[in-house]
Amino acid sequence: MSRVFIRKGTYDYGTLRPQVFALLDEFCGDRIGRGSRVLLKPNLLTAAVPDRAVVTHPLVVKAAAEYVLKKGGRPQVSDSPGTGSFDRILAESGLREALKGLDVDCRPFKTSVQVKVGEPFKTIEIAEDAVRAEVVINLPKMKTHSQMLLTLGVKNLFGCVVGLRKPEWHFRTGVDREMFARLLLAVCRAVNPAVTLIDGILAMEGQGPGKSGTPRELGLLIAGRDPAAVDMTACRVAGVDPDRVLTNVVARQAGLVPETVDLRGDRVQASRPFDLPLMTPLVFGPKGLHRFMRSYLVQRPVCAEALCRLCGECWRYCPAQAISHGKKGIRFDYDACIRCYCCIEVCPEGALRAKEPLPGKLVRRVFGGER
Repeated sequence: MSRVFIRKGTYDYGTLRPQVFALLDEFCGDRIGRGSRVLLKPNLLTAAVPDRAVVTHPLVVKAAAEYVLKKGGRPQVSDSPGTGSFDRILAESGLREALKGLDVDCRPFKTSVQVKVGEPFKTIEIAEDAVRAEVVINLPKMKTHSQMLLTLGVKNLFGCVVGLRKPEWHFRTGVDREMFARLLLAVCRAVNPAVTLIDGILAMEGQGPGKSGTPRELGLLIAGRDPAAVDMTACRVAGVDPDRVLTNVVARQAGLVPETVDLRGDRVQASRPFDLPLMTPLVFGPKGLHRFMRSYLVQRPVCAEALCRLCGECWRYCPAQAISHGKKGIRFDYDACIRCYCCIEVCPEGALRAKEPLPGKLVRRVFGGER
C-alpha cells in the first residue's frame, strides 16, 4: 500500500513552510542526516515569472531547501532547462531571491553517467548529480502537456537528462507516445526519488507546459513516496481519468502501481475538470495514407505570427529539424515533425500551439480516430 497526502495550500510562506516540512518529514525525514547530499529537482522549464505557472513556485523550493538545512543536509537545486540560461531562469522565476542567504548550491545539470535501465533502452545517460545524490526530492509543477496530456512527478524527472540529449531521445522515440512514456518511467526509476511533492497551488491547464498554457488556481500540494501513485492521485483530483496519462499506464504494466492507495489529508476535488490539450492519434486509417495524414491532416504545431519574434529557440531545439524560418516567419515540415511539441515548450513568447486542421477532424471521424 502506498500513502499519498493532499494538503490545501497557498503561497503564504507562513502557512506553506510548515506544510512542506510536514510532508517531507513524512516521506524522507529519516533519510536525511548531517552532511547528506540532497538534490531538489523542481520544474525549471524556462525563464518565467511564478504567476505564469510554468515553473515550480520558488517558495515551494525554498521551503524544501530549508527543511534539508534544518536536518543538517546539503541541498542542491538543479535542472536541465529546455531553453535559456540557468541564471536567467533563477532570476526571472524568483528562485534566486527566494534562496538568498541560504546555503544552497544552485547549478544546472552538466555531466552525465550511463545508467542501465533494461529493455528496450538498455542504458540512458542521466545527470551525474541526480544519480550520485543520497536523497532526491522531486518537486514537479502540475501542468498540462501537449504531448503527454499532463506533466507530473514521473515526467518531471526527464529534466535529469542533460541538455540536447532530451531532444535526441524525443527523436529516437519518434511519434510513439507510449514508447516515450516508457522512457520517462525508466528515467524516473533510475533517479528513484525519495519523495514527490507536486506544486498544484497554482497549476496550469490548456496548451501547457510552456507559456501557451493557462494558469489555474487549484490550491493543493500532493505528496508521496511512489511517483506513479502521486501522479494518479493528481489526475483524479483534476477530474482526469488516470489511464489517459500514458506514464500511469506503463507504470501499471510494469507492476509499479500499488493496488491500493492510502489517501490522507484533505479530501478535495477540482471544481471543474482541467481544460486539457486535444490528444489526437498521430496516424489513423489506411497505412498507405499515413504520410499524407501526418503532413496535412493530424494535429500539429502552429504559430501565431503576431506573437512570434523569430528568436530561434524553436528551430534550434527541434529534435526532428522540422522548423525553418524566413523574414516573414517560421515554417514547419509536417512530414518530418514527430509531434513532440518541444517547440511549444520552449517558445518564450507563447506563440506556438497545437492545432488540428479542420479536414483532419472530418477525416478522423470517418475513420473512427479517437480524441
